[in-house]
Amino acid sequence: MPKIYLDYNASTPIAPDVAAAMREAMEDAYGNPSSGHWAGAPARRIVEAARSQVAELLGCESHEVVFSSGGSEANNFALKGVFFRAKRPRPHFITTSVEHPAIMAPLHFLEHLGASVTWLPVDGTGRVDPDDLRHAITSDTILISVMHANNEVGTIQPIADCAAIAREHGIPFHTDAAQSVGKIPTRVDDLGVDLLTIAGHKLYAPKGVGALYIRDGIDLEPLIHGAGHESGRRAGTESALLCAALGQASVLARDLSPMHEVKALRDRFWTALQERFGKSVRLNGHAEHRLPNTLNISFVGRVGADILGAAPELAASAGSACHSGRIELSPVLEAMGVVPEVGMGAIRLSLGRNTTGDEVDAAILGLMSAVDRLPSASRAR
Repeated sequence: MPKIYLDYNASTPIAPDVAAAMREAMEDAYGNPSSGHWAGAPARRIVEAARSQVAELLGCESHEVVFSSGGSEANNFALKGVFFRAKRPRPHFITTSVEHPAIMAPLHFLEHLGASVTWLPVDGTGRVDPDDLRHAITSDTILISVMHANNEVGTIQPIADCAAIAREHGIPFHTDAAQSVGKIPTRVDDLGVDLLTIAGHKLYAPKGVGALYIRDGIDLEPLIHGAGHESGRRAGTESALLCAALGQASVLARDLSPMHEVKALRDRFWTALQERFGKSVRLNGHAEHRLPNTLNISFVGRVGADILGAAPELAASAGSACHSGRIELSPVLEAMGVVPEVGMGAIRLSLGRNTTGDEVDAAILGLMSAVDRLPSASRAR
């Protein structure tokens, strides 16, 4: 089997058009965007053009977009920015039990500073119940954060319904859209969100750049203090190079038509595995409310890491880890109630805009061969 990359949810290759935008920025935009002289003008134009490109993707105003170093910084900015502007003695957050660590870790940190957090449960498909959210709201709730789509199983949350509940109570609503931008629609008014996170390397831009959408009227304490860049919201000289990359990636992300072919390839993969393994392979996540590129499956009674180890040419992610001979499920699968015998065999296959039918067919055969060569783990461990 040739080397095949099916880990697009982890990171994407830089798109050719994005690389071209970066080369132009490297050649022409060496000045400081904040400088008032001729050398800073090209950099400033590139930064503001990129801001407009991101805004057009999200359907918002340009000044509502703040560049960051990536999705983790944007999430931290949203959570901590609200916390440090809160006027309540014990500010309360609501989130879900399947969030990315870039949400969970900041919230655990804020708990040490006096915040309280409600971690909403999810059902067996990874979806949250909006009624659970409604019942969790208190007079001290300052922010609700629910990810748009899960990075492991691809389940899409009912964001518009959840955001509407937040709006009824006058509570700001944030969504981590790092996995959904460029795969499904993410226009902020359709979602009803007040804050939205983007990560560049999830949509064919390089690592090290992202953005936070901040709706007009939402006041955040800056995460990084300094000379007042980004209208005083994020200090640090903007990188015209990285902003140009995210801007061009946002242009490409507006066209969702390639995702129809990606979904077809994903479904072809799943159908082939079902036909070969029957009930010995199971789907993790929602069958319908799921990212078009994501296929998280479990080979019952086996270990996902062992399967991928037997197919080293296939770049994908396992849903469990082995420590000192003991299998540990991912927190997402645990929160979904996946039993260990099923969860330990989880593998995430995430396709991208560059994935071809030949790659999928080769990956199917390679994965089948790897599973057939390995003994069942149910008795071996």
